[in-house]
This record gives sequence, C-alpha cells and structure tokens, in this order.
Amino acid sequence: MSGWLVIGLMWAVTYPARLLGLSLGRLNLPPFWLAFLRFVPVSVFAALVVPDVLGSPEWPRRIVGALAGGLLMWRSRNLALGILGGFAAYWAARLAGL
Repeated sequence: MSGWLVIGLMWAVTYPARLLGLSLGRLNLPPFWLAFLRFVPVSVFAALVVPDVLGSPEWPRRIVGALAGGLLMWRSRNLALGILGGFAAYWAARLAGL
C-alpha cells in the first residue's frame, strides 16, 4: 500500500469526525450536558497522567513531582511554573534517594 493511499484513507476517517465536532459548537446544549462536559478536560488529563505516574518503577518520585506541579499550578494558575516546579520536585526526590 502506498504512502499517499494511507494518508488519504486516514484523512477520510478523521476529517468527518473533526468536522462534526466543530459543527457542534453552534448547538445550545441543556444545562445537564454543559455541566457534564465541564469535566471532560480534567478526566482526559487524568487518563494521560495517572498511568504514566503510577505505572513506572520510579512511581514514588513521580508522585512527588506530580503533586508538587499540580499544587503549584492550582495555586499560581501558571502552567510554566507548575511544570518547572514539578520537574524540580522530581529531581529533588531523585537526588534525595526516594
């Protein structure tokens, strides 16, 4: 199978789904669905982060970094500070032998 055919088939599968998602932006949803959809970004973030943190052999260090980064982001509302603080806490835990 040629590369262009694979790219074309991938486009044919993904483009309609993305177009549908973009066209839903004009809908007026009931309050139940608006409240439900508010939690989607948090759950997607948790689904991406938790397996990587807990599924690693160095999970105690990663938990320290994730908690420190999450706390910094929550208190400061600054993504860069949270990321840098999380990395710093991870490396501090690693250097401390945790």
